[in-house]
Amino acid sequence: MVTSASRPLAIFGGTFDPVHLGHLRVAWEAAELLDAEVRLLPARMPPHRPPPRASAEARVALLRAALAGQDRLGLDLRELARPGPSYSVDTLAELRAEHGAQRPLILLLGQDAFAGLPTWERWTQLFDLAHIVVLTRPASLPPWPDSLQGQWRQRAVAAPAALHAAAAGAMFNLRVSALEISASQVRALLAAGREPRYLLPDALLADAALLAPYRMPPR
Repeated sequence: MVTSASRPLAIFGGTFDPVHLGHLRVAWEAAELLDAEVRLLPARMPPHRPPPRASAEARVALLRAALAGQDRLGLDLRELARPGPSYSVDTLAELRAEHGAQRPLILLLGQDAFAGLPTWERWTQLFDLAHIVVLTRPASLPPWPDSLQGQWRQRAVAAPAALHAAAAGAMFNLRVSALEISASQVRALLAAGREPRYLLPDALLADAALLAPYRMPPR
């Protein structure tokens, strides 16, 4: 895929433990509907949830297999190489330094993660570094804290074009497909010896070694 310095770069973070079709579909739709380069960004040590079940190496192998054969979605491994908790503000600061002051950067968040944004490390600095796009399903939104509602009133834009016109600072609500799949559901199926077909990409199911960490007893 051809990219340019003016085209937005969007990051979609998570543990991807394991990556599943719900992750991939919303990332694909974001790339398409926002006309953005989208990179999946696996976290080394997520600050707001338990450590991943599988190792970083195992999760990267799953992601590489899941992303093979397409050129719309990419992979960014910087958080796995950085010690300590995987704070989004640090990642976006690195990306801003790499891509300059003019290229639009976008942080893609699911609606539940977005509702907890005020608990994140230096969360108000995120708006100086990137736009925030909330990936919502056609259902009721969780309640937002007052501080977050205030930011939304100031920053919300009505169309993706506004995300191309500035480097950072806007917020946008993007409706995406409602694939009700969770990584915990997939892990439970694998631990029980069942096959999570139609929840995971076929490439993951085709290679038993990729899913072996989830079939073993927990560490």
